[in-house]
Amino acid sequence: MVTVCGGTPAPGLRVHGRDRELAQLTRLLCDTAAGRGGALVLRGMPGTGRTTLLRRAAEHAERDGFLVLWAAGTTSEADLPLAGLHQLLLPSRELLPSLEPGRQAPLRRVLGLSRDPCDPLELRAAVHALLLAAAARRPTLCCVDDAHELDSESLAALVFAARRVRDRPLAMAFAADHGAATGDRLAELPSLPVGALPPEAALLLLHDRLGDRASPDLTDSLLDLAGGNPLALTELADGVTAEQLSGQSAPPDALAAGSTLSERVRRRLAELPARARTLVLLATADERLDRRTVADAGLDEDGSGLRDAIVAGLLTVEGDAIRRCPDVPAASLRAAAEPGEFRAAHRLLADTARLRGHAYRRVWHRAALAAAPSPALARELDRVAEDARRVGGHRDAAAASERAAALSADEVTSARRLVRAAKDHWAAGRPDRARTVLRRAAPLADAGLAGTAGLLAGEIELRRGDPAVAANELIGTARRLAGTHRAIAATTLMLAGEANCLAGDNERYCAIARDAAGLRTADDTAGHTALVVEHFAAMAATFSGRHTEAATPLRRVVRLGHEAGDPAAKTLASQAAFTLGDAAEASDLAAQAIACARQRAELSHVPWALVYRSLSALLTGRHAAAAGSSLEGLALAKSLGQPNSEVSHLTVLALLAALQGDLATAKLRLRAATDGFLRRGLGRPGALAAWAAACADLADDRPADAFNRLRRMSLGRSMRYSPIRVMAVPHFVEAAVRCGRRDSAERALAGFERWASTTGGAARMALVHRCHALLTEDEGRARERFAEAVTLHTQAGSAYDLAYTELLFARRLRRDRRQRRAREVLREAEQLFGELDARHWVRQVQRELRASGHQVRDDTARGPGELTPQQEQIATLVADGATNREIAARLFISHRTVDHHLRNIFTRLGIRSRVELAKLYR
Repeated sequence: MVTVCGGTPAPGLRVHGRDRELAQLTRLLCDTAAGRGGALVLRGMPGTGRTTLLRRAAEHAERDGFLVLWAAGTTSEADLPLAGLHQLLLPSRELLPSLEPGRQAPLRRVLGLSRDPCDPLELRAAVHALLLAAAARRPTLCCVDDAHELDSESLAALVFAARRVRDRPLAMAFAADHGAATGDRLAELPSLPVGALPPEAALLLLHDRLGDRASPDLTDSLLDLAGGNPLALTELADGVTAEQLSGQSAPPDALAAGSTLSERVRRRLAELPARARTLVLLATADERLDRRTVADAGLDEDGSGLRDAIVAGLLTVEGDAIRRCPDVPAASLRAAAEPGEFRAAHRLLADTARLRGHAYRRVWHRAALAAAPSPALARELDRVAEDARRVGGHRDAAAASERAAALSADEVTSARRLVRAAKDHWAAGRPDRARTVLRRAAPLADAGLAGTAGLLAGEIELRRGDPAVAANELIGTARRLAGTHRAIAATTLMLAGEANCLAGDNERYCAIARDAAGLRTADDTAGHTALVVEHFAAMAATFSGRHTEAATPLRRVVRLGHEAGDPAAKTLASQAAFTLGDAAEASDLAAQAIACARQRAELSHVPWALVYRSLSALLTGRHAAAAGSSLEGLALAKSLGQPNSEVSHLTVLALLAALQGDLATAKLRLRAATDGFLRRGLGRPGALAAWAAACADLADDRPADAFNRLRRMSLGRSMRYSPIRVMAVPHFVEAAVRCGRRDSAERALAGFERWASTTGGAARMALVHRCHALLTEDEGRARERFAEAVTLHTQAGSAYDLAYTELLFARRLRRDRRQRRAREVLREAEQLFGELDARHWVRQVQRELRASGHQVRDDTARGPGELTPQQEQIATLVADGATNREIAARLFISHRTVDHHLRNIFTRLGIRSRVELAKLYR
């Protein structure tokens, strides 16, 4: 029997973003079914979905044959003794006769069958006995919703029972408001916080309510208002009109004053003392509220108001910062407040900011009070936005620019400020908000401003959406601007080209190059437009296999990149230098791009530039430097909301792990990247991933798998001359030779050699010689080729490639029965791999040494006190208190790899524990 007060959830609606909570409830039920009962309190703010979770647990329990008992607290019965127990136990009244007489009497009173008084302990023991009797027949789940509104006698009896369910098939699940008065009574029981939904889950919930009919503007507005609160999302979605759904009228800008959530929050506010209520309103009006502001305003001298607001769950404190609880949407507090309360809060905050000399906060709160357009106030907001922008305060700058747009006197000025706000939102890592603001600006903008907006929209799509879609949008924008705004058109085409590179569609890139050529004028010998046009010409020739033709414009792009003043141009120049095989130049230009972006507070460019810094380090075998750049790029891309850049860096990291022979880490990184490059059509990262997987196959002695992966990667005309495919040729040649497919290897090598000889880089020519050495049957010629490869690797400073070439060289020497020379080469490779901490390859070299008759010591340790760069990074994280699994997640390596490194760290530093390591790093 299931008794559910208040109905059951609507059929077909799913629970999103609550995997952790549902898993814990499921564990509780599984343990209970096995005779190991327990209790759990779901604690959260109004509207966070505690009731839904309880109902899901009840449905699960019913399917598993449980008896489910349900009670829900309510304000109208909170002062009615035993009302909660009456609701919960009524369905089990037929069990009364099975209890001993001493237990029946108190329960008769609970069920309204008697008015005889009873001792509190006897009542609680009787309730416990009845629940155990029910559980003796079949596993039982008691669900108590809104426990904070249950009468005190009922709650006390249920907590008493909940503390005595161990080793019985009885589970008790409570849902209660955070900070409610019942908190002390429930504090002894295990609890689980239920907070706001993550953005992805909130979007899914909204989709369940509105389907595909909602416009992007409407969706973004509802998500922003609800702040992840499920009840707010549900009520906002249910209140959407047909005109709002179709985009004919503006989305809601507030939560309805009479909504269920606003009423619950209003009651919570009403229960607060006046001082605490004022603090809650101030924290809602100002996200930067701090203790000093409160003190300067002459509020809460004894701190009692702040304590009351914290206990009520409406405020949190971190150091001096006073923040609204993120689980309570600001919209619900604004809807719950009395008219004029927030105007008074903004007025008080503006006065306090003036006294403290805080120009931004003063102007911001004055602007919040403005009810009509005010050009003068809008200009003040422009000034404080620029000040914030200069120091990287893009969120503040965006808020100021949006408010200035609302106070503007004409549409074009408003649109200009909205586009500027969108740029700041993008720089602050809020891409969805940036898109929403751009859509608001679109109908108001003139042609030039529309082009700037289209450029930004395309860049956002490029970094977080489908690059093919981004290319279409950007090409359309560029063509509209070509005749009137050449500079913007050139920049737009530049990003369209990058979108096609990211998609791996090099044929379409070549088509765009023709558009770029049309922008050139006789005066374009320097500057940004000249760089873009030259870059298109150079890369189109490269993608078409015309490497000799590409060399001259590539060198011009490198020269112009040094003269350029913007990070995107310098990143293009880094790509050009990389294509030329000049790793030092590529690294230097990427570093310039990163420094320029940081100086201009344009962080959105940095993850892109870091890709080329990583690749330039990879070109010379500096794997630790490449990993450091891509780990930095991965973290920054994640914080900026650039999932395509995340995937790019993950695939670089996967390739690095595969080259090192760390197969577990390579697999982990590839798994993390695969969904992104498949779902969004990211051809270049997909090619990198295939290369990484092939390198892992070779390290795992599966050359046929490596051959097939790399062969498939080269299929398709648009990928035929992909730089990634060309860079992977040395591994393709190795795999093909080991599989007996020399014809395929020779064809691939011919193209690689043309590219390498044109660019003239020592690192790539070394690989050409290595490939020829693998292909030739002539013993003397093979030795000459390997020796030349070793010389060029040394000249280029490519430590990893040098060690790997020496391993392949030694294998050929052993095959040619030159054991002594093979041992000499192997010892050099062993030392190099050891210095690179490539323990997989150290073991491979040692296996070859043993096979050649040489005795080796299986010890990859360096000298005492010396740590590799990755070990240094791990040691620092351990000293900061991170667990092995946290370090593995942070660095995208397997936890077994962390274990191995940690053992070596302890050995090399002469210590025995994490505590000793932490002391060393203080």
